[in-house]
Amino acid sequence: MANLFSGLEKFGLGKLEKKLEVYEEESKTKGKDQGDDAAAPAVTEEDLLFDKTFVCPVCDEEFRSKMIRTGKVRLLSADTDLRPKYQVVDCLKYDALVCPRCGYAALSRFFKFMLSAQAKLIRENISVNFEGLPPVDNVYTYDDAIARHQLALANAIVKKAKSSEKAYICLKMAWLYRGKAETLPEDTPDREKVLQELKEEEQELLENAYEGFESAFSKEAFPMCGMDEITVTYLVAELARRVGKYEESSRWISRVLTSRTANERIKNKAREIKEMLNSQKDSQQ
Repeated sequence: MANLFSGLEKFGLGKLEKKLEVYEEESKTKGKDQGDDAAAPAVTEEDLLFDKTFVCPVCDEEFRSKMIRTGKVRLLSADTDLRPKYQVVDCLKYDALVCPRCGYAALSRFFKFMLSAQAKLIRENISVNFEGLPPVDNVYTYDDAIARHQLALANAIVKKAKSSEKAYICLKMAWLYRGKAETLPEDTPDREKVLQELKEEEQELLENAYEGFESAFSKEAFPMCGMDEITVTYLVAELARRVGKYEESSRWISRVLTSRTANERIKNKAREIKEMLNSQKDSQQ
């Protein structure tokens, strides 16, 4: 598990790295549309960003963080585990918010929700050692984004967040490692080795995401992380398939396919997963 937090030392939290277990308590406007004048400059990632002001619920500090301009990016496709892929920019890189004063970090969906007891835990375990954020350029690299998500996961564990929140952070971190692998330059030294290491990191995070969502399914209310019950059921099935838990995946897929409330779109996606699952089972025989 230490690998998930191997970057925390840059925040001054290297000692905390060895203490963190994700589920210990339970046993994770400038741009123009395509078709505009061909002479117009191409939209860049920086064009799609703006600084938004937030107030930290732990230390009450006001700070600014880079965000994506809503409505300015186009969704191209989605992976089978629901990872969205956008034109020009990977929006996932900008979802973790970090207070530069106290080190509190969380995904934007969860950032402002804080109990006094949780804030106390963060101050005692994160803030006292936090050394500030390292400098970044005008856009986040995948490494910048991964570091912020690591800090969000560390905060989630320290504040004893729900399993679904920890699982959601793990899932998004896995997507970031996948995005980094997909965009790794061809001239990267030892590129094949680096790709293998990124794949291993992704797989460990997917395993943690699966564990967390499976645990949360019977214990937490829906919607969960913005997803309804059928969507989470599908997601757990696909995560199980990706981490090699084929029997578990088959059971979860069956729940989607036999559901009276699931629409045809998600049932078709489930059928695709079932076909891949059967092929994987056959290849093992």
